[in-house]
Amino acid sequence: MLESQKTQPEAMLFDLDGTLFRTETLLLPAYRAAFDELRRRGLYAKETPPEERILSSLGMLLDEIWRRVMPEASDEARAEADKLLLHYQIKGLGQGKGELYEGVAETLKELRARGIRLFVASNGLEGYVKHVIEAKGLGPLFEDLYSAGRFQTRSKVDLVKLLLDNSGIRSAWMVGDRSSDVEAGLRNGLTVVACDYAGFRDSGELDGAHLRITRFAELLEHLPAAAPQK
Repeated sequence: MLESQKTQPEAMLFDLDGTLFRTETLLLPAYRAAFDELRRRGLYAKETPPEERILSSLGMLLDEIWRRVMPEASDEARAEADKLLLHYQIKGLGQGKGELYEGVAETLKELRARGIRLFVASNGLEGYVKHVIEAKGLGPLFEDLYSAGRFQTRSKVDLVKLLLDNSGIRSAWMVGDRSSDVEAGLRNGLTVVACDYAGFRDSGELDGAHLRITRFAELLEHLPAAAPQK
């Protein structure tokens, strides 16, 4: 049974890119560097594919992303692009690049203070998810980080089911910005909160969500008022 609004869930599951993390602030410089290196190695001869192509692919599994970004490329080139992008993203994080959305850190701390268990559920690579969370100082707030790269799941529906089964959670909200997040939440019987601020989604992607927020801190407005401190 879905929780009603103003009822505190046992846990919240968060997508990463476009939900917690302003992905383009790290992704786009790494994307350009990766294609420069692919050309230098002779694995890709064309101009860098439009940035909108990869931004609109966020939330998909990695195989789907690269087939959409560079459909004419060889499997070798796509595999190398995957490695290079991760390399330059991790390098960028080490240089302090990449930003969280406004209010993310403060809101997560408040949710944790209210006793809500926090998890990441992302279709990204394990190393990428871990490095972003750690680099932005969010590691202590999350109970665990679930990623398709870590568990080799074929859909976010499967990833979220695995998370719920492993953690024994019975009551949770799925918070994300793409259709895969909405589907994962609905098919696992969760309350779905759609984040409508990243701008990566297509029209209609968030249909079916129970709640829609335009800034991250709005999550708190859909919870019972915090108990006054004694």
